[in-house]
Amino acid sequence: MSSAVDQAKQKADEAKKIAEDAAKKTQEIALLAKDDPKAATQSFIHTPFMRGALPFINGGAAGMVATSCIQPIDMIKVRLQLAGEGTTGGPKPTPLGITRDIIAKGKVLDLYTGLSAGLLRQAVYTTARLGFFDTFMKALTVRAEAKDKKIGFYERAGSGLTAGGLAAMVGNPADLALIRMQSDGLKPAAERANYRSVIDALTRIAKTEGIGAWWAGAYPTVVRAMALNFGQLAFFSEAKSQFKDTSLSPRMQTLSASAIAGFFASFFSLPFDFVKTRLQKQSKGPDGKLPYNGMFDCFQKVFRNEGPLRFYRGFSTYYVRIAPHAMITLIVADYLGFITK
Repeated sequence: MSSAVDQAKQKADEAKKIAEDAAKKTQEIALLAKDDPKAATQSFIHTPFMRGALPFINGGAAGMVATSCIQPIDMIKVRLQLAGEGTTGGPKPTPLGITRDIIAKGKVLDLYTGLSAGLLRQAVYTTARLGFFDTFMKALTVRAEAKDKKIGFYERAGSGLTAGGLAAMVGNPADLALIRMQSDGLKPAAERANYRSVIDALTRIAKTEGIGAWWAGAYPTVVRAMALNFGQLAFFSEAKSQFKDTSLSPRMQTLSASAIAGFFASFFSLPFDFVKTRLQKQSKGPDGKLPYNGMFDCFQKVFRNEGPLRFYRGFSTYYVRIAPHAMITLIVADYLGFITK
């Protein structure tokens, strides 16, 4: 009994000392901020908590900057994927034609429909995927250096696939809201939901379809994210590693590696992105049934009714959406990582 009391007292003393040290450290940073704000910032950045959080913060900020730049292209990409649904022939829209149609029916700002959902998605999804990837890579680097080895492509690929899958599950509700907001304008005026914001969209979807509807299309979203991350992060990391011993400047190395990553990310992920868009846009018909029963059913029906090339419709637009997004995200994340070292 006495021993247990002594142990409890010892633990209490240890906890008290930790709390006192933390308070002392906070006070030191506060005093430092008064005398030297720049040094205080650096001191705060190098605390253990911030060192762990920075990859996630940098990733989310980079993704939100990129989304703000390419949102109109994403809007056009979604409209291309939804055109001619269920028919082999059907309309063959062009990116320019869709842009003209959107502007003619409303205004230029309609190209930014769903921006709030896009930003929320980046705040959740890109924060998680880049944060997880950077965390995994640091752990693998430490392990490889301990064995006097270097990280290979397979480790990069594994980190990208895992980070993408985990992040996609967390970000699916925002992704769903984005697709619903962007596809709303395709419906007759009387049937449109006219969502005011991403919060309004998620609230109304939960009320009418249940919370589970937030994860509609989650399976292809996860597979798409894994394919995209495999193409983007693994190839970006590998390309940067290959360019390291070349005469290219650090800036050109990052730019070239991100361009390569954008192509492979587009190629591997577009079919899954196509199916994800179809599943997240669908709503019950007059008979109370959904057009597709899941990812494989959607793949099968599109392949049979619309042809295999339909999965790659709008590849050029998708690449123009993915590549700049990847380049801006990776370049901004690289820069943020540099200034917070």
